[in-house]
Amino acid sequence: MSSNLARLIQDKFAEYYRRRFSEIQPPTSIEMREFGFLLFKGRIMLRHKAFKNVDDLRPFLKRVVPSDVYYSSAYYERPEREMEEKGWLGADLVFDIDADHIPTPCAKTHDRWVCMSCGAVGRGLAPQECPACGGRRFDERTWPCEMCLESAKAETMKLIDMLVKDFGFLPEEISVSFSGHRGYHVHVESEEIRKLDQMARKEIVDYLVGIGLETGFHGLGVKGGRRARILAGPSLDDPGWRGKIARGTYEFLLTATPEELEKIGLKKTPVNTIIKHKKELLESWKEAGPWGIVKGIGIESWRKIAEHGATRQSAKIDTVVTTDIHRLIRLGNTLHGKTGLKKIKVSVTEIEDFDPFKDAVVFKEDTITVLVSDAPKFRLGDEIYGPYKEEKIELPTAAALLLLCKRAAKVVR
Repeated sequence: MSSNLARLIQDKFAEYYRRRFSEIQPPTSIEMREFGFLLFKGRIMLRHKAFKNVDDLRPFLKRVVPSDVYYSSAYYERPEREMEEKGWLGADLVFDIDADHIPTPCAKTHDRWVCMSCGAVGRGLAPQECPACGGRRFDERTWPCEMCLESAKAETMKLIDMLVKDFGFLPEEISVSFSGHRGYHVHVESEEIRKLDQMARKEIVDYLVGIGLETGFHGLGVKGGRRARILAGPSLDDPGWRGKIARGTYEFLLTATPEELEKIGLKKTPVNTIIKHKKELLESWKEAGPWGIVKGIGIESWRKIAEHGATRQSAKIDTVVTTDIHRLIRLGNTLHGKTGLKKIKVSVTEIEDFDPFKDAVVFKEDTITVLVSDAPKFRLGDEIYGPYKEEKIELPTAAALLLLCKRAAKVVR
């Protein structure tokens, strides 16, 4: 990012922190948290900062004007010291749901990568190595589109459901925020989990993502004696992973094509049988489920279908974030350096109706004229912009700032 571009973005961020500094809310026990700040100049990370209260933090933000603001999920005795001297006291349970971890077809249309060795450009996810020169270092440029964020929202709602129903957390112990970019953050603040070490948090992660899940331990198998052997499986209303496996299987069968069934490893005969009897199989869920009601679909075929169904029910979280007991996480109501949108809290009960492209928009006044190099169609508020390709255009500040933060445009004076 050029110094002139960084300066313009920083000026807009400074305006926000100057005019709306009272909206910056501190985390619980602010005096026990480490803070980190990504600076515009040199993209330097300033860490190991501590504040006694929010009245110390807010003036610091106005003076420094960082690109991004973070605080520790951990509580420390001496948060301003180096890591080995901080005195770890515990940590919140934190989850990061990001569109980067959710495969969506839209990535092929709006995400770009640039090889840092030869400058080759491509769409979608970056390859393992550059097809032009074999290089392995890429500048990846992702975009927050409607489909990406709807997928991230669905995964967030799934995670909340698991935390409440499977782990017994109370809704008031769970807080949810839009990250300001391509996903959501979920925090659990509870005395019961604060002291959990990394291994205990890994156990939680393994459950949520279904690591090591064996469908045979969750009701799928052959039962009865030699003369009365029947194939049985979990039901839709079963608790825990039994019910998830059943629901994942049902949802997969609901729309599965022959190609999708073959892709998960089924042979032609069971595939044809499933397609032929799909209506019968789906209606069977009203009673005991589809297990064993149609000849020609054996236990191995059902196991592959159930395992695939389980992957659809797993939580798509960034596992590293949750297991890291020293993690820095973005501070609420601060601006995201890649979009100019703010991280904003979302009610657990109202997340389904939350609109990040409206509720997280900050800059609603004035316009900026920019030269857009390449940008997909996008929405902010009730307006649709783009797509743009080498186009000079005057845009509302929020839309222009999004393009500038994404390095998809430059200011025209």
